[in-house]
Amino acid sequence: MLIEEIRFPLKDGREAVIRSPREEDVPGTLEYLYKTAGETPYLLRTPEECVKYTYEGEKALFEQINRSDNQAMPVCLVDGRVVGNCQILWKTSLKTRHRATVAIAILKEFWGQGIGTKMFETLFRIAENNPNLLQLELDFIEGNVRARALYEKMGFRICGVRPDAIRLPDGTLLNEYSMIRKIPRS
Repeated sequence: MLIEEIRFPLKDGREAVIRSPREEDVPGTLEYLYKTAGETPYLLRTPEECVKYTYEGEKALFEQINRSDNQAMPVCLVDGRVVGNCQILWKTSLKTRHRATVAIAILKEFWGQGIGTKMFETLFRIAENNPNLLQLELDFIEGNVRARALYEKMGFRICGVRPDAIRLPDGTLLNEYSMIRKIPRS
């Protein structure tokens, strides 16, 4: 699904753009994926696993998502650089098409600039335009207090926990929490 371009000011005064990914974003996306994986233990990928991402693979992914009827992947750029992305994917089967999964990540140097809020607002607009969707779902890893605060600010509430769902490279086990945000319908 294609996303219309959204321009907005960051808290530091720079301009950011949220839009659908394009082939020209592939190199920046590969860099972003690797860098974010090393900045926090709270993503499901590690820098070592990022070797699986290729130019061809990302290009094909962008094309597939942009053509899709049940998903979108807005990217955020600042000064032409990929600094964040998010994704929404909704179910298509009759019994689960009221649910969508969302995910988000932002480069650490851009935390606290308002990008996460704006990306969630973009996801909410997409969800509200789908009359079947009634709830958004996401997961976060124990200890990710910044993400949890953003999710709660955006209306998500914890609805479950998977004990010891995440095992860090050093062997530490962490819980994974599930959250839901209802989509207001009149």
